[in-house]
Amino acid sequence: MSLQIWLAFIATTCFISATPGPNMLLMISHGARYGWRATTATMAGTIVGLALLLSASAMGVSTILAASAPLFTALKMVGALYLLYLGYQCWHAGSQLSLPNANADTPRARFRTGLTIALSNPKAILFAGAFLPQFINPSLPQGPQWLILLSSFFVIELSWQLIYALGGMSLARWLASGQRIKAFNRSCALAFFAVGGALAFAKR
Repeated sequence: MSLQIWLAFIATTCFISATPGPNMLLMISHGARYGWRATTATMAGTIVGLALLLSASAMGVSTILAASAPLFTALKMVGALYLLYLGYQCWHAGSQLSLPNANADTPRARFRTGLTIALSNPKAILFAGAFLPQFINPSLPQGPQWLILLSSFFVIELSWQLIYALGGMSLARWLASGQRIKAFNRSCALAFFAVGGALAFAKR
């Protein structure tokens, strides 16, 4: 792989990963509620989920989703409903940083939430199937190229997740009063509702 192609991939991936979406919204929320160290369990879940999505894309699932409207619709609705559920939790947290579901305070639960969020967007599979192959030179050995791209992708993604989690933790210091916490919870809820709604109406 040429240095020029790799740098183009790095620049594009940095921009895409930095764009706020379900994963990064979750990092802000968990960073504010649990701190960045506890949020590493959430990050681990999203990274595992992304790895599974990329593996699915490599096995041709992206082609199946592109061809099957019912399957794509079913998967995206499951994802949208989960995002709406997270928004419901944030909305009903009121003036408390802890969510109504006490199980969310365990590392296993945070890992599970991160994993579910990462897996909840079937468009990510289609994206992986369309984006990554553009940087592969078919005339060169495939294995080393995929290793470089995937390693770079996960380093960038994890770095941005950490930045968002640290941002959420910094925000927690500002949330000194019940009214500010309530406003934060309502803002997170509306953001989850918006992202869930956007996913529900997304087209292939």
